[in-house]
Amino acid sequence: MPLLFVHFQSEFGFSLNSLTVLITVTFITEIVIDALSPFFIKKIGYRKSMILANILSFSGFAGLSFLPDIFQNHYIGFLVSAALYAIGGGFDEVLVSPIVEACPTKNKAAAMRFVHSAFCIGCAAVVLGSTLFFKTAGIENWRFLAVIWAAVPLFNAVYFCFVPIRTLEEEKGRGKFSDMIKNPLFWVLGGAMVCTGASELSMSQWASAFAESGLHVSKTTGDLLGPCAFAALMGVSRVIYGNVCGKVDIIKIMMCGALLCIASYLTASLSENPVLALIGCCVCGIAVAPMWPGAFSLAAKHIPNASTAMFAAYAFLGDVGCTAGPTMVGVISGNSDDNISKGLIWSVIFPALMFLCLIFVKRLSKSNVKIRKK
Repeated sequence: MPLLFVHFQSEFGFSLNSLTVLITVTFITEIVIDALSPFFIKKIGYRKSMILANILSFSGFAGLSFLPDIFQNHYIGFLVSAALYAIGGGFDEVLVSPIVEACPTKNKAAAMRFVHSAFCIGCAAVVLGSTLFFKTAGIENWRFLAVIWAAVPLFNAVYFCFVPIRTLEEEKGRGKFSDMIKNPLFWVLGGAMVCTGASELSMSQWASAFAESGLHVSKTTGDLLGPCAFAALMGVSRVIYGNVCGKVDIIKIMMCGALLCIASYLTASLSENPVLALIGCCVCGIAVAPMWPGAFSLAAKHIPNASTAMFAAYAFLGDVGCTAGPTMVGVISGNSDDNISKGLIWSVIFPALMFLCLIFVKRLSKSNVKIRKK
């Protein structure tokens, strides 16, 4: 939907604050699912949970094609669709990382980064595919595009009926969540996860609208050089990061990413040159690339018997950031005559706090305040 925000303003008359609420509802729904999913997954298992997650995502995407037209208030249809695919996305987010961590691979950190780079590849593919559709079929036919993208989770729902799945409990044994929260690093890394989600989503959710309405470039140019380049560079960076993570200190890489993220937000929001502003958007993808998978890897490394509950907790905290960041940008922008650049500049708060969290992580690690893995 972020690729269509400006179009929704003209077709349905939505305000910037209304579009902000769509983002907020999406991630608040994910937050609720993050909190409830460990209990639900324990009851029905990984496989059924993954199948259900993708069916819900399919329902949400497909629903975009007709639900807004069913309701007299079109906005309700968008809210229902967003809530459906957010529930599916919330389950996906909680499940994928522990499933990958449980896979019998030698370099688990590299495997985790590969999976998170696949997320970026998916984002770039959506932007490229959608842009091609808009150019050939017209943006007014976006409902058909929603049905096309709905095929992806539908395929996954079928695929997960057969794919082998190994759980963390089988791999490491069931860890107690009460023991995990006694580890100081759990809380510091939790703060880092909040900042990670906010740093990443503040830019990715608003890059398209910022380029189109703030920088006054064409829809195609804005999408390709905004969210698409952001996702592509994030994906490439995560692949590279996965190849060097065993040789370089993860914390140092994440610190450099936080500083680069600050610079990219300042460049995007303060530059009066559209080219430089778009470069700032793109470089932000490189900056945030190591943050999310890096925090997960540090948690898996320092917290013993990491269970699904731990990954759910970090997904929860990450989604708190994913909600707070874009919502803050939208609210500030909406109260500043829809000037998105004024909202983006405040986002430097999140990578700055991320840097401080990483300093504490480094100090705690050096002080050996951690629990050894069995």
